Amino acid sequence: MSQSEQNAAPEQAVKEQVAPKAAPKAPAKSPSAHKKLDFSKPPRFAVASSPHIVNEDSVQGIMLDVIIALIPALAVSVYFFGPRVLTMTLVSVVSCVAFEFLYRLVMKKPRSIGDLSACVTGVLLAMCLPVNAPYWLPVVGAFFAIVIVKQLFGGLGKNFMNPALAGRVFLFSFPSLMNTWAAAGTENWTGLLGTADAVTSATPMASLHQGVLPDLTLSQMLLGDHGGSMGEVPVLMLILGGLYLLLRKVISWRIPVCYIGTVAVLTFLFPLGGNGRLEWMAANLLCGGLMLGAIFMATDYVSSPVTVKGQFFYAVGCGALTVFLRYFGTYPEGVSFSILVMNAFVPLLDKAGMPHRFGTPHFWQKKKGGKQP
Repeated sequence: MSQSEQNAAPEQAVKEQVAPKAAPKAPAKSPSAHKKLDFSKPPRFAVASSPHIVNEDSVQGIMLDVIIALIPALAVSVYFFGPRVLTMTLVSVVSCVAFEFLYRLVMKKPRSIGDLSACVTGVLLAMCLPVNAPYWLPVVGAFFAIVIVKQLFGGLGKNFMNPALAGRVFLFSFPSLMNTWAAAGTENWTGLLGTADAVTSATPMASLHQGVLPDLTLSQMLLGDHGGSMGEVPVLMLILGGLYLLLRKVISWRIPVCYIGTVAVLTFLFPLGGNGRLEWMAANLLCGGLMLGAIFMATDYVSSPVTVKGQFFYAVGCGALTVFLRYFGTYPEGVSFSILVMNAFVPLLDKAGMPHRFGTPHFWQKKKGGKQP
């Protein structure tokens, strides 16, 4: 190494010691780090007791969806039976809300009319009644549905059967009023203040009960241009309402499809009166309260199973009982009775539908000696 290089080496070392060291570069921030947290929405996960996942759905929102799904059927009923449909529905809804409010006020329980469940019960109860029924009839049915079936068992979520259907079946105590059907058509509109001017008509179910096909076209059965209760006749609108509930994920397809499918299979295989299979099946599907019951009644959250297998068993049982009661019962319709009977079996169906852990006995198998088999 030369003399000049030896002299330059110390000077270079001094400069390196004196010169400040460059600060380390800060790590690059991710784009998400610049975003501010939004505290206006509830957290997806809450540190609290279960349930931990926060869902935006509410009882009020679900009930509102059901009411929206029923509006098209009510509108068609108004067209065929007149404005008395609206007044009957209003009386039924007001009665259900009033009975629920008064019961919880007397029993000093929190108010629950804001969840709209009483409104849904009132609408469904009214849709099960003849349009020419007296106004006190839905009031009596509302008392039984709300006070006896719903509130005495603890309120929403604790009733073991559908309140609207239970109210309708209770009103069969007045058979002359529950079996007098107004004829459809603008010329047969029932008056708002009385029933004397109502033109009565036989329902298609009365013909089917005798093994005779009703004298109706397919369009008349779909649109509801025939006698029957206010809400069961507009079949096409009920199907559209069911599709709306499916799109909104309010109901599952399992119960309606299996219920209607069971009725379709049984009526196709076993027609009465020597009628054609397809014609007999179509009449049984499009007449009566099948669509109203399968879509809006049997899918009630409280009185239907929650397990997948239980829902299949429940729907098939409802369909089989409906056909059996239509064929062999004294009353021409069997939808209401079949759903209420299957409501009583819901705990057992849910128990049978629960996933079975390998190596453990089924719920119907007894333990031997107190030990697992």
